[in-house]
Amino acid sequence: MIGRMHHVVIDSRDPLALARFYSGLLGLPVTYQDDTWVVIAENDTSSGIAFQLAPDHQPPQWPDPDHPQQFHLDIMVDDVAEAGGRVLALGATPLPGRSKTSRVYADPAGHPFCLIPRPGWAPPIEAGAAGDGR
Repeated sequence: MIGRMHHVVIDSRDPLALARFYSGLLGLPVTYQDDTWVVIAENDTSSGIAFQLAPDHQPPQWPDPDHPQQFHLDIMVDDVAEAGGRVLALGATPLPGRSKTSRVYADPAGHPFCLIPRPGWAPPIEAGAAGDGR
């Protein structure tokens, strides 16, 4: 092993707004922010997701291969339909493409992400919510 992953970094025209979206989606608090960089993580000494200012960010155009998706996140949820309503309330946009069990959305900066059913080996999502009592 050479190293250990610290953060996944996502470009955005508005890092704080995008961090707040993912904070609501994943139940992770904002642990650091300045004018160009915002981090969400379990706490301020753990790795997480960082959002960096990219004033010229061009979002992907799902599913157009001429404008590649760059990356996407698979977010496991207990109930895909119920979680879909919640991500829409956070500011997500539904995208074309779905399977029998998953749904595709764009975050407020246009990055695609999928809601997938929680695999049987993973503990329930709501049981692991970050101290919110759900």
